[in-house]
Amino acid sequence: MVGRQVSAARDDRTTRALGVIALLGVAVFAVACGAAQFLRTNYDWLRVPLSFYVLGRYGDVVEASYYALAVGLVAIGVGCYRALCRDARSAAPLLLFIAAAATLCITAAEYTDVPDGPHTLHGMLHVVAAMATFLCVTVAMLLQAWRLRHDPRWRMQFRSAFALAAVAFAALWIDALVKSLPRGLSEKVVVALILAWLWRAGWWLARGRTD
Repeated sequence: MVGRQVSAARDDRTTRALGVIALLGVAVFAVACGAAQFLRTNYDWLRVPLSFYVLGRYGDVVEASYYALAVGLVAIGVGCYRALCRDARSAAPLLLFIAAAATLCITAAEYTDVPDGPHTLHGMLHVVAAMATFLCVTVAMLLQAWRLRHDPRWRMQFRSAFALAAVAFAALWIDALVKSLPRGLSEKVVVALILAWLWRAGWWLARGRTD
């Protein structure tokens, strides 16, 4: 009995640590990319997607923040898997969060093509990886939120978590399909919704409770 209690305490500490890592990853990305909107005065933030902020001044900082968020995504996936009871666990959202982290790293490493420039292999890889990242992370959010229903401790957060994930998923498809929207603004709305969901999940994990 004592051994089980010690093991449970260690698991709780590990889960809270993963929550802190997730919060740090989200915060670094949000601060770096948010600051770039003001520092890069040569860009119209309403029309320029985040990918272009990796190029030029402060680009290294923005790129590094992508990797920080990738670590945060893995922490969210592993943390949520560990935090939920056995009946509520699912490998699907965990694997999707890990896949999103991997494709986010590719998105950061392979620079986007610039307007009026040649079409390149790294530009194509960037676009495909970015699309995969958005799709993987939003589906992971939906699936993870859905699994909360099966855990008595987390069930109270199901509605808000699933609603926010659904809004982010819908916003992603609006951004992809409605070409008349300002590209920078519509993409950043999607990113903000995703970051909000990730922050809430990280906060719950870091606190060790969901109330």
